[in-house]
Amino acid sequence: MPEPTSLDALDVDLLAAMADRPRAGVLELSRALRVARGTVQARLDRLERAGVVTGYGPDVDLHAAGYGVQAFVTLEIAQGELADVTEALTALPAVIEAYATTGSSDVLCRLAASSHEDLQATLLALGRSPLVARSTSVVVLSTLVAPRWRPLLADRHREGPSRAPAYRP
Repeated sequence: MPEPTSLDALDVDLLAAMADRPRAGVLELSRALRVARGTVQARLDRLERAGVVTGYGPDVDLHAAGYGVQAFVTLEIAQGELADVTEALTALPAVIEAYATTGSSDVLCRLAASSHEDLQATLLALGRSPLVARSTSVVVLSTLVAPRWRPLLADRHREGPSRAPAYRP
């Protein structure tokens, strides 16, 4: 994992501008933020090197792409089998995220499926694995708060001087 980096108001506003205008170039972003093109380029380079900006690919709406059924699944796994479980989960295309966790379960997964039957097939495949001692699933009915980052970053990175003294949010 990369070391956490310190963000200031310009970094957060640059990330927001990139999210608002995903196809914008450095020049357009610099105009929107009213800072020099070189400042934007230097910030982008630093954010990429620090691992804050991890990609520029399209965001995909799985429901619109035909995968309208989602579920969260917790797994209790055999002791010491995390690497093998990771490999097994990676082999299942329906597993779109998986995290090692603390608490009563060892792994939390998010699955996407085209139908309830498709979801059931994936759950059965998970259940057949000798690495999984027990699983519990919860089907998503609707999204109340979509994945987001703006409120978190904006809440923390507005105080203090900017590394770009001329920048005025």
